[in-house]
Amino acid sequence: MTNVAPQQELSPSTAALMARRVATLGPHSPLFYDTPLELVSGRGVWLTDAAGRTYLDAYNNVPHVGHANVVVADAVNQQMRTLNLHTRYLNHMVVDYAEALLETFGAHLNRLFLVNSGSEANELALRIARQHTGNTGILVSDFSYHGNTTSLAELTTGLTVREPFGAHVRAIRVPDATGLDEAQAEVLCVQALAEVDRAIDSLQQAGFGLSASLFDLIFSTEGLLKVPAGYVEGLAQRVQAAGGLFIADEVQSGFGRLGTHMWGHQLYDITPDLVTLGKPMGNGHPVGAVVTTETLLDEFGSHNMYFNTFAGSPVSSAAGLAVLSQMRDRNLMENAVANGQFIAGAMREIAKDSPIIGAVRGQGLFFGYDIVQPDNPSAPNASATKQLIELMKAKGVLISRIGRHDNVLKMRPPMVIEREQAQLLVESLAEAVAAAS
Repeated sequence: MTNVAPQQELSPSTAALMARRVATLGPHSPLFYDTPLELVSGRGVWLTDAAGRTYLDAYNNVPHVGHANVVVADAVNQQMRTLNLHTRYLNHMVVDYAEALLETFGAHLNRLFLVNSGSEANELALRIARQHTGNTGILVSDFSYHGNTTSLAELTTGLTVREPFGAHVRAIRVPDATGLDEAQAEVLCVQALAEVDRAIDSLQQAGFGLSASLFDLIFSTEGLLKVPAGYVEGLAQRVQAAGGLFIADEVQSGFGRLGTHMWGHQLYDITPDLVTLGKPMGNGHPVGAVVTTETLLDEFGSHNMYFNTFAGSPVSSAAGLAVLSQMRDRNLMENAVANGQFIAGAMREIAKDSPIIGAVRGQGLFFGYDIVQPDNPSAPNASATKQLIELMKAKGVLISRIGRHDNVLKMRPPMVIEREQAQLLVESLAEAVAAAS
């Protein structure tokens, strides 16, 4: 990301808008691309800029069921014209939404707190864990991001923050078994779980104990890692055996994006204590949640008068219900499987002929490439990754990048992408890779 446009001159209107932005939001608020993109409208998987050019959105997961989705917009509009208050009054909309959302989880996850964002969800989950355990120690990945509150900044490892890394936090390296055979992956898993044991022991020896672990279980910020079989199960078992709560951050991996499962934690044989939700819940309307057990909710609720003015409002609930109905009515999980498999197959074909492509990563409609040095496949190639993102923008397709070396292409289109649009994505990708190679 960049805050200025070093390579191309801005149009007069864009330059004027940039000047106004800097004068109000300041110069540090990040923007994508060498030349910032001024967007004015969207529909489905398409975005239109101020000059009238249309782009295929292969990046944004907030418009989960499509930009400017009419069903969601109408539901929000109708409810806004009817009633919008907080949850300290009875209204059926919040209960309707709570029931519908909880039906998508395992039976043990049968209660929820509604909040306004993923950051707020993770903050609340950590607060619940601290009160339940009486401990403060936390386990996270050594390259991750879970939100921007003070508590979360103290455990952030995947981007720049000024807050010192918390003395009560231990960051562990999540293992990546990409390219390994079964025996090698098993050895890696044993080594990685030994690191978990050492981190838990360190927290206990320091007097913090273990309150919780907090992981996105498709490890997206880390670069869509392929963890060895048994690692996540071993991690969860160790955390819970030490008295900690296992928190699954589903802000990026949830809501059917993986196709085969509604939630990322369902890929594994684990029982999380808390699940945090955000971004896609309201298709752009701010909604988040902490899903948990009856026991944990009752324990927390009996000791804290917890309420939230805007979370769980009838309007937010209407947005959330509309998203779930669109997922069901348009078979969007099945669409994620079908188009995800098509895109992944095409990406593997592209990779065969390119010296700068390493692993093909991801699942469903969350996928990417490792971009590597042409003469050293084990060396990350951040400059070529950035070049590919700019080339794709020039071709009218928006993507981004992730990973500790900024060398994993990140593609995560709205769930409503169709085969013709998926074909355009992979054709543009093939052309961009050939040009970059």
